[in-house]
Amino acid sequence: MTTLSGLVWLRRDLRLHDHHALRMALKTCQQVWVAFVFDTDILSHLLERGLTKDRRIDFIWQSLQEIDTELRSKGGGLIVRHGKPTEIIPRLAIDLGVHHVFTNKDYEPAAIERDSQVSLALEERDIGFHSYKDHVIFENKEVLTGQGGVFSVFTPYKNAWLKKLEASDLDAHAVDLDHGKFSPIPKALDIPFPSLASMGFESTGIESYLPAGMSGASEFFEHFLERIDHYHATRDFPAVKGPSYLSVHSRFGTISIRALVREAHTRMLAGSMGATIWLSELIWRDFYFMILSNHPRLAPLALSSKNKSLLHGTMGHESFKPDYDKIVWESGPKAQKLFKAWCEGKTGYPLVDAAMHQLNQSGYMHNRLRMVVASFLVKDLGINWRWGEQYFADHLNDFDFAANNGGWQWASSSGCDAQPYFRIFNPITQSEKFDAEGKFIKKYLPQLAKLSKKTIHAPWLAGDIELDIAGIRLGRDYPHPIIQHDEARKNTLIRYAVVKKE
Repeated sequence: MTTLSGLVWLRRDLRLHDHHALRMALKTCQQVWVAFVFDTDILSHLLERGLTKDRRIDFIWQSLQEIDTELRSKGGGLIVRHGKPTEIIPRLAIDLGVHHVFTNKDYEPAAIERDSQVSLALEERDIGFHSYKDHVIFENKEVLTGQGGVFSVFTPYKNAWLKKLEASDLDAHAVDLDHGKFSPIPKALDIPFPSLASMGFESTGIESYLPAGMSGASEFFEHFLERIDHYHATRDFPAVKGPSYLSVHSRFGTISIRALVREAHTRMLAGSMGATIWLSELIWRDFYFMILSNHPRLAPLALSSKNKSLLHGTMGHESFKPDYDKIVWESGPKAQKLFKAWCEGKTGYPLVDAAMHQLNQSGYMHNRLRMVVASFLVKDLGINWRWGEQYFADHLNDFDFAANNGGWQWASSSGCDAQPYFRIFNPITQSEKFDAEGKFIKKYLPQLAKLSKKTIHAPWLAGDIELDIAGIRLGRDYPHPIIQHDEARKNTLIRYAVVKKE
């Protein structure tokens, strides 16, 4: 009798528990190997943009170490390569002599094309290719309108999502690591992990504030459960420890989405308002994946020979609402100057600038602030939302195309279920409401620390005496506002006049 063997290909599912593809491999095969590929089709674009200190690559690298250690304790090990998955996975499958390759689905058009290429290459060698739903609760067209169509508005989608949800949808894909099916890596293939340096990257120190891997995810999850019931009251205040801080772990699958939703749903049924709001945000995640799956025009086709853009070629893709592509954005040297000030946190609006410093220093930005800075870039500065989307793609630790694109199109009013074009965040009132004491601002803009809690939100309104006492000279220690919000609001309404009335 033939001993069936399989290769599990990890991508955005860097864990060994509650793992659909791994469970199916162990269920189907008597011998199993596990592999990960640092994809040069993606990494080359990071390096081209000078992002050698990319925290995400460091996070992935550290997470893989933990997986390898665990697998070796069970008789196996993790095979890690650096190159093109479309070439490496078929070659590994052949070298290992496996009958099947197992993986979990990815929903970006580029990933779908990549998987299609791998599947075809394996098929030529009579090797099966199997992919499974693992990164979402409901995918593609699993949640539809009463007329059988695809939702484009979140609230009715959420209601239908909750109505469809059954306990079995949240069951863990249990993995038994102790059954002896993990095979040792053949000596010729058991080579050291590629180092960060060998791939062109540097250590970032991210582990000092964001522990990687399954253990890091478990630690953050346990801490969040201590405060989840108050999430609804704390989530909007950046100076408060309100968020779960699990977005990076969710992005790279060091924790299962089923575990998160199961906990949130259970607590919601028990009456927790905090869990109810958090569950809604987890459903937003499914919503944006669903939108991308059904509207691939929203993303560039990254791995095609004609357009090799994945993380960093997003400038040409479409608005969800086509009419919004008629908008004429600022351009030329003026736009570049305004954008540079925004990127560097030098707009003269403290909450915006503090948020950008948080992003640039840590790769993290509080969710409320993501909305504030996005609105400011698009509707105060008149900059194409795609520029901001690209900057977030370069710098966010938890960057995920579906959610990032959805968020930026929401802010620019061009997306599905977006805010109306005439809704324009006032950066001063947002600051006064969500950082009333200026604690967050003071953390990232310490030069403003001596201003009163009234003037710290708009330093140019402080009197000369207060500025002198605080040791601040505008234009030297902190910039003058690069734009006046009231004037910018009027210009935005004019700019958006080309859009049909909503």
